[in-house]
Amino acid sequence: MTVPRALTGLSEVADRYDVLLCDVWGVIHNGRERFPEACIALQRFAAERGPVILISNSPRPASAVESQLDELGVPRDAWTSFITSGDATRALLAERAPGPAWRIGPDRDNVLYEGLGLEFAGPTEAAFIACSGPVNDDWETPEDYRADLTLAAERGLTMICANPDRVVHRGDKLIYCGGALADLYGQLGGEVIMAGKPYPAIYKLCLREGVLKSANGAPRVLCIGDGIPTDIKGADQQALDCLFIAGGIHGLETAHAGGGMNPEAVGALLAGEGTHAAYASMALTW
Repeated sequence: MTVPRALTGLSEVADRYDVLLCDVWGVIHNGRERFPEACIALQRFAAERGPVILISNSPRPASAVESQLDELGVPRDAWTSFITSGDATRALLAERAPGPAWRIGPDRDNVLYEGLGLEFAGPTEAAFIACSGPVNDDWETPEDYRADLTLAAERGLTMICANPDRVVHRGDKLIYCGGALADLYGQLGGEVIMAGKPYPAIYKLCLREGVLKSANGAPRVLCIGDGIPTDIKGADQQALDCLFIAGGIHGLETAHAGGGMNPEAVGALLAGEGTHAAYASMALTW
């Protein structure tokens, strides 16, 4: 078991990297409030080292999510570019137009489909599934979709999932995301295709952006995230160093009983998922 190096702040290793690929939900904010120390850390890196590329599994294009960061008070100088799973997914959806698609997700995600020429239908008529998450993520669970997903799997429909995240915190509440529905669909025998973390498509977009925005033609990249199946696994598969924010969605599993990070628990948790991280800290600070 490899235990990540415990960091007290990003400044300890910032001079080793030219570009950050930083997760958003769970690292910079929790859906209700920003994390001020994380914002300061990103501001310092952007000012002193190089570009900060936000990499999010939001199912909406980045242009539709930037306003949320503004509303939460995340400073614009804390990030250089913003790329989402929605950006990477739109190309997959466009290839299947006009469909029709069985659209699963809240109305706020409808911007994902704008301009793609897609038509929509229910699970009995659709040609494929376009999933961004539960329709009512405040209370719905994957089980609410089991019957319709079973029918779709029997029909051989492919699911395009715009958000590989399984759960995120909204304040102090865990809510289900598209990845949880995709997991169930896979268990039912359905085919699932995703473009967000940990899959290569979104990293290709982010790394291209990092090269464009960096003064170094071959920039050294550090990923930051709190989701092991998404952020950590994705960085690992791209052979990129990663800072695991252990106090995010895995906080209860990685802390000492009296508080603070338990490095051995972090190492065991990562090893159990078949991955590793170069560094770990409970929260992103400078």
